[in-house]
Amino acid sequence: MNQVSIRPANLNDLQILLEFEQGVIKAERPLDPFLAEGKLFYYNIPELISNEKTQLLVATINNIPVASGYVRLEKSKVYHKNSTHGYIGFIFVKEKYRGKKISSLILADLKKWAKENNTNELRLDVYTNNTAAIKAYERFGFTKSLVNMRTEI
Repeated sequence: MNQVSIRPANLNDLQILLEFEQGVIKAERPLDPFLAEGKLFYYNIPELISNEKTQLLVATINNIPVASGYVRLEKSKVYHKNSTHGYIGFIFVKEKYRGKKISSLILADLKKWAKENNTNELRLDVYTNNTAAIKAYERFGFTKSLVNMRTEI
């Protein structure tokens, strides 16, 4: 495989990031019967790119974007040990490039950026039935903490 480069996203990446967003939604639809029908949008991508409290990265191979991820600095609950944390989201790797630890490279850069911004904790959400993602996050050092439960009434 060619060399993977990680860089901050910019507005020139908007079209591919919109495609990545639909890839995330496509992957999550079978995992979540509560997702609405039709075309969905999870992220305000221009906001993720321009917000100084967020670092949105793209991984490229031969200057072609193949993956993404962000960390957003957030205030923690008053009862948490750390007053702020970094929230990880939009982790996506094009299918052709999965299994090559590209998400770990992105996570490492996001972690570095969060630490440089005085943050000592990272959090993320992952579907309990997304075992491949859970294993990847556990390899990176994440541990399970809460289970969010719901029912339709």
